[in-house]
Amino acid sequence: MVTGPEPVVANFYDVVTRRRDVRGEFTGAPIADEVLDRVLGAAHSAPSVGLSQPWDFVLVRDESTRATFREHVMEERKVFADTLSGERGGTFAKIKIEGILESSLGIVVTYDPARGAPDVLGRHAIADAGLYSVCLAIQNLWLAATAEGLGVGWVSFYREEFLASLVGLPEGVRPVAWLCLGPVSELASTPDLERAGWRRRRPLTEAVHYERYGDVRDGDR
Repeated sequence: MVTGPEPVVANFYDVVTRRRDVRGEFTGAPIADEVLDRVLGAAHSAPSVGLSQPWDFVLVRDESTRATFREHVMEERKVFADTLSGERGGTFAKIKIEGILESSLGIVVTYDPARGAPDVLGRHAIADAGLYSVCLAIQNLWLAATAEGLGVGWVSFYREEFLASLVGLPEGVRPVAWLCLGPVSELASTPDLERAGWRRRRPLTEAVHYERYGDVRDGDR
């Protein structure tokens, strides 16, 4: 008889399923220091190529800094909106793309390609392996935040050089993400972009290939 997963496994999959890119549901309530430490600790526990740990986390609470960043994001939103027309433009106009001021704080996650260089074990053939490592740290942070009842929103409407200057990054260190973090009123059951009609999630069967890309037949296994 096939049974369901053990409770701890079921809880993990529940967190994965509930994770959302949050925009309009932040309450602005403070995050307890010990909770923030756990979330950042989960991010810092991510695997990294050659154990280079090429990430850093810049915590941004200052309202002036956040307001300046939001103004830049709104300018970039307009740049993108101007490339759209017709129904697509109307759909995008209704989509909220950030929660910079509403969230409790911003976290700028960075990538330092010089960390551990020049002998970064495993990066010699894949130059972007360090960048992938930073994305794993972001995913860890996101899942930990969800487990803690917090929301995360990844803001991507910005120019790297602007954000790097805004938070004083050293030359060569790249900002990979501005993450809005904080308590939320709810986590939506359906992603914002799907609810807005921007795009729908692909079924798993379309993403699985057998032996070679393009063969999606369910062969003998």
